[in-house]
Amino acid sequence: MVGAGLRAAARLWLPCRGQSGPRAASSSPSCPGCGPPGPGAHCPGAPRSAPAPLPAGGAELSGHLWARYQDMRRLVHDLLPPEVCSLLNPAAIYANNEISLHDVEVYGFDYDYTLAQYADSLHPEIFTAARDILIEHYKYPEGIRKYDYNPSFAIRGLHYDIQKSLLMKIDAFHYVQLGTAYRGLQPVPDEEVIDLYGGTQHIPLYQMSGFYGKGPSIKQFMDIFSLPEMALLSCVVDHFLGHGLEFDQEHLYKDVTDAIRDVHVKGLMYQWIERDMEKYILRGDETFAVLSRLVDHGKQLFLITNSPFSFVDKGMRHMVGPDWRQLFDVVIVQADKPSFFTDPRKPFRKLDEKGSLQWDRITRLEKGKIYRQGNLFDFLRLTEWRGPRVLYFGDHLYSDLADLMLRHGWRTGAIIPELEREIRIINTEQYMHSLTWQQALTGLLERMQTYQDAESRQVLAAWMKERQELRCITKALFNAQFGSIFRTFHNPTYFSRRLVRFSDLYMASLSCLLNYRVDFTFYPRRTPLQHEAPLWMDQLCTGCMKTPFLSDMAHIR
Repeated sequence: MVGAGLRAAARLWLPCRGQSGPRAASSSPSCPGCGPPGPGAHCPGAPRSAPAPLPAGGAELSGHLWARYQDMRRLVHDLLPPEVCSLLNPAAIYANNEISLHDVEVYGFDYDYTLAQYADSLHPEIFTAARDILIEHYKYPEGIRKYDYNPSFAIRGLHYDIQKSLLMKIDAFHYVQLGTAYRGLQPVPDEEVIDLYGGTQHIPLYQMSGFYGKGPSIKQFMDIFSLPEMALLSCVVDHFLGHGLEFDQEHLYKDVTDAIRDVHVKGLMYQWIERDMEKYILRGDETFAVLSRLVDHGKQLFLITNSPFSFVDKGMRHMVGPDWRQLFDVVIVQADKPSFFTDPRKPFRKLDEKGSLQWDRITRLEKGKIYRQGNLFDFLRLTEWRGPRVLYFGDHLYSDLADLMLRHGWRTGAIIPELEREIRIINTEQYMHSLTWQQALTGLLERMQTYQDAESRQVLAAWMKERQELRCITKALFNAQFGSIFRTFHNPTYFSRRLVRFSDLYMASLSCLLNYRVDFTFYPRRTPLQHEAPLWMDQLCTGCMKTPFLSDMAHIR
């Protein structure tokens, strides 16, 4: 049990308090994890007399550092019993903001990847069709046909520098994560990346990319449909570079984007899904269960999607049944998000049962009817569904959620299918041990850097090398090229930053709602700010504080 691990931590803590215990924390005057004594540094249970002198330097000091290293190794091993893994539930809902479902009266949904979850087998179809469009209609080299879709290459949330043909992962502070920049299918050396951006890893996104991540110079790939687009873009660039063919980066990027768009506009993707819904649509019965449960509890539902009515109708009939429209108070198709949320000029049009446009003016939105396009301002005026009593779910942080939260005060829920796989990786013993030891080693590096003699610097360099190796191993657990969609080595990714900013809740699928009561309150964990967490993990567990006592701080104003 986890409690056993905590009791082990307590046993480690007791000797540090000057009490007897099964294990001596250390034979040195400082506890494991404490660095060289400095002004105000004190182990809580230790006498406040002057500490015994530390080794003067050379081999003796180097041995002292490695002793601290081994102490940390043992500590991390004891703190992580096997039961500590699998603590996270892939079917849980995670909160960025406190929200009570009791206060939510109206639920809204996107369709693609929200109500309808699609199998990954759809991505190779999109890739192959767009590749063939490039060859047959845009007259790209026949050699591109040798490339097949690689589902393990890219992850969602990456940025693409159009002028440099560079696909890369950027963190929340606009820095490129070194080791995650690719031109074509080949990694770009870190030194070249830094040189390309004027001697820095920092990307001035405010100059190069708009609010929705669409350029003009840098594009962010935010939706799940962008995975085959990134793969195709990288394959085409790889072919041109590998064969020494000159090309205009902007033209190539636009052609690939247009080819992917053609797959959607020409209805190819819709045709594949409609022909074999059992193959492509996942969790349809769970979607039905979620919608039925909400209606049974008196909630009002609406649907706003960019997909056409005929496609949505067939999918909803497959998942819910022929009377699916009776579950929704309002249904809007081909909404043209995100401009639906920002442009008040486009009026609603009603569709008849065959999907043909009607010409009458819309003065109210009726249950059971289908509407096309429109805008959020008329939607709010006609429904009076405003503010935090509305909760809208979507998979695209920009097109679905950003404007609703920032401009209109709706509550928002992000559907992140990748979350399920990432949590399963986080729950593995390999990840847990790798990350915990990495944090402990980083704490050692921070505290022991005061030793600057030649032999100590060699020890610190060895630790730095090991830390970098651990970071690369942890990254590769998620994706060999780009790592986790949520983190760089230590910072949140730019994708994570947007996820926290634009969603109150996030989850792997809509079916996660079935695990909670309809009046459940979600409380976000209080994650410490840096100034609220002055201790590293190993210091916290042993009770050793590299901080002054309050009495020592009384003179500070």
